[in-house]
Amino acid sequence: MVVFRVDRRSGLPAYLQIVHQVEQALRMGALAEGDKLPTAAQVAATTKVNPNTTLKAYRELERSGLVEVRQGAGTFITRTLATPQTAPESPLRARLGEWLREARAEGMTEHDVTTLFDALLGETFPAAVPTHTPAH
Repeated sequence: MVVFRVDRRSGLPAYLQIVHQVEQALRMGALAEGDKLPTAAQVAATTKVNPNTTLKAYRELERSGLVEVRQGAGTFITRTLATPQTAPESPLRARLGEWLREARAEGMTEHDVTTLFDALLGETFPAAVPTHTPAH
């Protein structure tokens, strides 16, 4: 099950943070087709957001074809965004994990890593816009 986090200081609306976290979990293989998302009440309890905020996020995910709402049963994943490169067994993912562990061992903070990553992402993919919310 996905545990959502909402950063009220990020400037990104809470419902979009939830949408992005589901999309990220789908890309990373943490969620797969058929998985059930937590209820709006469960998300509200863990994030301290209004249940309607979660429902808005789920409607957005439904519009994009990633989930379906089954009346009385819940909200279920209908497709994945995972690629071979993002799968847990991917060599590319393994190398990135090794680099992150090395960066941490060298004393880099999460903020240092995201700053470096965003700079290099911008150089490599000039039209890219960061979709994560950096730690403060």
